[in-house]
Order: sequence, then C-alpha cells, then structure tokens
Amino acid sequence: MAGKYVYFFGNGQAEGKAEMKNLLGGKGANLAEMTAIGLPVPPGFTITTEVCTYYYANNRSYPPTLAAEVADNLKKVEALMGRTFGDRNNPLLVSVRSGARASMPGMMDTILNLGLNDETVQGIIAQSGDERFAYDAYRRFVQMYSDVVMGMDKDLLEHLLEQKKEEKGVHLDTDLTAADWKELVGKFKAKIRETLGKEFPEDPQEQLWGAVGAVFGSWMNQRAITYRRLNNIPADWGTAVNVQSMVYGNMGNDCATGVAFTRDPSTGENYFYGEYLVNAQGEDVVAGIRTPQPINRANSKDTTLPAMEDVLPECYQQLVQIRGILEKHYRDMQDIEFTIEKGKLFMLQTRNGKRTAKAAIKIAVDMVREGLIDEKTAVLRVSPSQLDQLLHPSLDPKAQKRVIAKGLPASPGAASGEVVFTADEAEAAARLGLKVILVRVETSPEDIHGMHAAQGILTARGGMTSHAAVVARGMGKCCVAGCGDIKVDYAGSQFATAKGQVVKKGDVITLDGSTGEVMLGEVPTVPPQLTGDFGTLMEWVDRFRKLKVRTNADTPNDSRVAREFGAEGIGLCRTEHMFFEADRIAAVREMILAEDVEGRKKALAKILPMQKGDFVGIFREMKGLPVTIRLLDPPLHEFLPHEDKDIDALAKTMGVTPQSLRAKVDYLHEFNPMLGHRGCRLGLTFPEIYDMQVQAIMEAACELTKNEGFSIVPEIMIPLVGVVTELARLRENTVRVCEEVVAAYGVKVEYLIGTMIELPRAALTADEIAREAEFFSFGTNDLTQTTFGLSRDDAGKFLPFYVETGLLEDDPFVSLDQNGVGLLVKMAVEKGRATRPGIKLGICGEHGGDPSSVIFCHQIGLDYVSCSPFRVPIARLAAAHAALEEGK
Repeated sequence: MAGKYVYFFGNGQAEGKAEMKNLLGGKGANLAEMTAIGLPVPPGFTITTEVCTYYYANNRSYPPTLAAEVADNLKKVEALMGRTFGDRNNPLLVSVRSGARASMPGMMDTILNLGLNDETVQGIIAQSGDERFAYDAYRRFVQMYSDVVMGMDKDLLEHLLEQKKEEKGVHLDTDLTAADWKELVGKFKAKIRETLGKEFPEDPQEQLWGAVGAVFGSWMNQRAITYRRLNNIPADWGTAVNVQSMVYGNMGNDCATGVAFTRDPSTGENYFYGEYLVNAQGEDVVAGIRTPQPINRANSKDTTLPAMEDVLPECYQQLVQIRGILEKHYRDMQDIEFTIEKGKLFMLQTRNGKRTAKAAIKIAVDMVREGLIDEKTAVLRVSPSQLDQLLHPSLDPKAQKRVIAKGLPASPGAASGEVVFTADEAEAAARLGLKVILVRVETSPEDIHGMHAAQGILTARGGMTSHAAVVARGMGKCCVAGCGDIKVDYAGSQFATAKGQVVKKGDVITLDGSTGEVMLGEVPTVPPQLTGDFGTLMEWVDRFRKLKVRTNADTPNDSRVAREFGAEGIGLCRTEHMFFEADRIAAVREMILAEDVEGRKKALAKILPMQKGDFVGIFREMKGLPVTIRLLDPPLHEFLPHEDKDIDALAKTMGVTPQSLRAKVDYLHEFNPMLGHRGCRLGLTFPEIYDMQVQAIMEAACELTKNEGFSIVPEIMIPLVGVVTELARLRENTVRVCEEVVAAYGVKVEYLIGTMIELPRAALTADEIAREAEFFSFGTNDLTQTTFGLSRDDAGKFLPFYVETGLLEDDPFVSLDQNGVGLLVKMAVEKGRATRPGIKLGICGEHGGDPSSVIFCHQIGLDYVSCSPFRVPIARLAAAHAALEEGK
C-alpha cells in the first residue's frame, strides 16, 4: 500500500482496521473497525497521519497524489449515499474531524455540515422537507467554518445569535424559526466580510480543502501543544483527518445525538452511562449549552429529565446491544458518540474511554473477573501516573461543611483553593505557589492550561460528558460540572448562589468531585484507604514486578505509612531532619558553635539518645526490612539562626555575646553550599559527628536485636563521596564504632557500609569506590544538579520555559535525564558490579517515584528504587509495567 494516503470505510467494508491507529489515528482506525464488524457507521474516508507529517515538513503543502485519492474516495461515499458533493439539487454534506493516535478530547478542530452554500441549502430543504433544519445546519456550518478555518472571532457571531434570541424573547436555539436562521446566515456572512475583509467561500471544494488544512493546522494550535506536553504525546505523531457523510440529530423530535460510556468513567461501575439531546448536533452535548438528558433511568442524577430509553426506546435497545458488542470486541471500556436521524441509529465514534484512577482499577479488576482480560492486561491497563489521584486525602466526613451549591460529580476527589475566573489567572496564581479553583460558566479547549494549573474546576453549565468533565477526568482533577445553583459574573469577578451567597475572586472554596458539593472555606481531609479492588490489583502488581520498592522516610510515622503502601524497606533516612526537632536544635547549635572537639562531643552526647530513639522507632516499624541511613549531609550553617532577633535569643541562651555568635554564623556562611563543606567532607573534618550517628544507629539495632528479637541489618550510607580515599577513611571510622558497639552489647548484628553516588566523579570512578562500598544509592537529585550545573532551588525560574519550548523534553528534576544523568548511573552500575559483583544498587532521589524513571531503573538492573511514602504504589505499578513490557 506504498504511497496510499486515503483509506475508505462504508457499507460493511473498510480498508483500515483498529491496529492501524498510528497511520489512521484513533478515530479513523475505530471507524474502520466498527464498519468491518457490521455496526451502522456513516461512510467516509481517512487521510492518514503521514500526510500531516508531510504537511509540516513541506511548508504546509500536500503529497502530489492526495487530491486525486480524495476525489476517488469522495465518489465512493457519493455512490453509497446516493447524493453528490456540491450538487444543488441532491447535495452530500460531510463532516471533517481530526483524529490523533492518542485521544485528545476537544483539543483539535471539527467542522460539521460542510458543503452548504446558498444553492445546496435548497437541496437540503428538498431532501428533508424542513426549511428550519436546513438553515439551522447552514448557520452552524458558517459559525464553525469561519472560526476554525478563517480565524473569525466566534464571539462576534455568537453575539448576533444572542441578540436575535433577545429580540424574539426566547432562551433556546430550538425556539428560533426557519426565517430567523435564514436571516442570521446573512448577518453572519456580512459580519465575516466586515471583519475579515473577504467573503465566506461558496465553493464546496474550496470549503473541503480549507477544512482539511485547518484540521492539520490545529495539530499545532496552543491548546493541542499544551495537551500534548501535559500527556507526553510526541509532536511528530501528527493527526489524521476523517471526512464522513453527515447524519443529522437535529431534524426533529425523532432525531437525537449523544455521548455514552460503556461503564461509569468516574467510579468504574458496570452500567451504561451517558447523555443525549433530542433535536441536536453533537457539539450541543459536549459544549454544555443545553442541559443534556440521561440515556437511561438507572443511576440518573436528575429523574425529572426524560431518558432516552423512554423517548426513543428502540434506538436505546439497539445502543445497548452495540455497547455489549464493543466491550467484547475491544475488551475495554468505550467512549462512544452516536446520532439518531429519523429514528435510525448511527455510530460516529468509539475509543477507549478516559477514566479516573478509581474507575481504571475497578474496570480492570472487574474485567478479569468477567473473563474479558487476564491479570497482566489488567495491570497494564492502569497507568502508574494515574494512581496519584488515589494517594491523596479526601474530605473528612466528620468535618463541618458549609455547602453553598451542588452540581454534578464530574470527576472525583477533593480540592480547596482560591477562586479565579480565567485560565490565565489560574496559571499565574499556580506559578506563585497558590492553590486555586477555576470557576467558569463552561470550559472550552482554550482553558486547558488553566485547568492543569488549578486544583479543581467548577462550571455552571455542562453535563457529565461536557468538555470540563472529560478533560478533568483525564487529568485526574476534581471537577463539579453543571452547577446550576451558581451564576457566574465574569465582569464582577464573582459568582452568586441560588441562596444569595456571593463568592468573590480570592475567596476560598472546596469542591467534592464525588458528591458535586461546593463548600465555602477549606474543609479538612483524611488519608486515603487503599483496599478492595486496589488491594487486589496491587497483589497482581507485586507478582509481576522484579524491582524492589523502598521509601524515603525519616520518622516512625512516615515509616508506618510507607509500609501500609507496600514499601519493602527504607532507601533513604535523612538524619539531618531529626536534628531540626525543637527538643534538640539547641544541642545541635551548641555542637556547631563549640570551640573544640571536647565541646562538640559534650553537645553530641546530648543528641545521641535522641537519635537512637528515632532509629529504634524506625527499625521497629520496618520489622526487619532493610533501612539505609544517610549520615549528616547539609552544611552546618543551615542549623544556625540568621535573623538578628533569633541570634540575640540564642546568644542569651548560650551565655555568649551576640557579636561572637554572629561572627561564627558569618564564618560558616558559604557562597555555594551545595558544593561546599557538607556530606562526607563534614564527616572527615568533624569525625565525632559521624561517630555519634553511627553509635546511635548501632545501639538501636543491638537493643532491638537483644531485647525484642529483631533481625536488623543497618545500611550506613556516607554521602557526597567524590574520591575513594574519602570513603576509605570514613569506612575505617565507621567499622571501628560499629564493632565497639556490637562488642559492648554482646550480640551479633551485621551491617553494610556504602555511599550515595551523587557526583559525576563518583559515577566515573565507581569501580574504585566499589572496593570500599557494599552498596550504592544513587542520589539523582544532586547528581542532576551537578551534571547539569543547575540549582534545583533556582532553576524553576527558567526550566518551565525550557520544557514548554522543547529545549528539554521533561524537567530533569521530575523525570530522570536518561541520556545524560542516566548514562552516568548506568556506567556506575556496570563499573560497580565489575569490581563487586554482589553490590546492592538502588536509587533514592525524587526520580524513584517517577514512572518513566522507575522503568529506566528496571532496564539498567538496579535492585530497588526508593521514593516518598505516597508514591510507593506508583513505583510498584511502574516496576510491574517495566517487567511486563520487557516480557512481551
């Protein structure tokens, strides 16, 4: 099929199939597949993603053979429909839609009713016998085409429509007459001519190629670029274009259009879930302009609205049958679009439905029980990044709540924040670290950046399948949609509730996306409960993964939480966090400010029992699982006060002059502390600090071994090693203290001594360092900083620009830079194992909880990753994905 750019589907025959979504896009591949399995799909053809690639590589031009292929396939559609494109008496109208290989709901452009002009509209009147329908379709086409293709400000035409409704004293579009629509078409065209200085095109061929170019062009519009960046969709994939004969849901009361999911996309419950509108076109449902109605009575949120199963019972039953066919065929929950024209059902789309994490897990587990998929497929169905939705707190059911409004529970979860009314405001506030709730009458694809920045989304209009609901579920954002209890006043930067409560920009509200409640103020939350289907899925996850998952934890409580999330040990315990506790900071400062070794030892003796108590609690919680403890890492000045009032207070406590204390603080100040007197450099110049910490670790281990029967193997980690001689000397000191403690307690406790690889030189000389280290833990936070020459604390000022403009694919502090930093890690793994084949290897930077970084760690053969407690399940699932993908 070399050089073939157009694929036909219709009348039960299709040149494409579902497996060809890389070429045909998701929509085109599934239209072909539905046609082939006998579902009622209006005929059409798909222009492939290769044309999109060609289009951008060749100055927005097309392959030479494309026009002929389009013309040939258009004739096939004409033959099946018995109508001719552009014919004034018996015209064929088409839709032109985008279709990327990955679902991008609402991000690219669509044009309906294409082929209409002042002549063909008469043919549509003759075909339908309905002048009102014909001019309604015509004005829709003019509105969409002028916006998408010609760049007209759509609000200008919308304003003319609202003016007409006010003039006629009506509220709904459906209340306008044929004469009203005919008049509006003329006004629309005049406004386009006045604004753009050119005529609306009458030639259907010009319309068609204008629409095709606009859809390809929309691949690079800002909202599509933003969506791709947020969802890691490569720009070089491109989009296909689908040209399909029109069917009409707006020809009368025996017509309808709708969107449905074969299961509930919010909860995963196995019931048919969807919305429809009588006498409407598809955009009416998702835009939220009219309140959609439920397709069935079961689980309907509003029993006053007539359900499709009552209004169009035969079509509903046919749709129920198609639901079953699609789920069995695709073996996944489907998101479908349909239109009913004069009592006849047509399928316009099916795709794997966007779903929340809760729904993804339930659907995966249920489908295993139903025999549709196996456990491996179920594990792969749930995205590791999705789990983040489940691992955050929900509203405390015991907390007092002041509910001021209620809408539809469109995307679950809880969110609190300051109210803002525009996407730009949301993004600007998020940059300042503020938490916001984006409040809109209804969202549009242009709001994508603000939706991403906000904690949650509240809309006054729109249903459970509206743009806000679908996109929020895909993002994992809490969303309350269709909240008719509020009236949004953009000009006044406020909204009012039905009860008269006024909420202004900056006021704090809380959303409950599981109930649809809107509450004034911030409502307390409770930790997540990860049981039931989640527990079942994680059992399967643990069966398939090879990589161990530990946690970064510094307290007994963090250790307990991590164990509950499935952590298999601690990969990083930061001992300096213990130094900051209020009951010990004075002793730490006394140690730092001491004039000699004896003074430091005296102060350290006060800290020793406190540190030992911490380690006893952590060892006890981990119940014999491995615990890696990093000795003191940050520079000493971080523990000292810097404000004058704090220095004065400490000087008084210590009985020294403020001047002498300030001089000491100034002496310890470093211009670049990240590269200064910290880590093992501190341990070498002040060995008594590390000696105290090692003593505390070993005494805790010995006591629990002797008194409580624990089997503990502490892993003592020496940070910031750059040359092997540093580690050799500190290892000697560490062994000495360990052996002294073990001898004093008279028990046998094994221990490991290793290092954190966080400097490029350490990675490059890992074969030498492995002579002295029994384990490596890769500190990828600092390794990223020192490899890139970036300060993580300052890079936030410009790194977002690097990511947004494509200079970097990802923020290297979020997702491991595999080609640079990752190469150093891989080299250190190979060098370390060459010297010490049994060396234990792990990663403990923030990357340990990033799914793509976890997969990389599996691929290079690490033994474990370590991450924050709440990301342990994410790392477990990512590790299982890595093992299963490797086994394919």
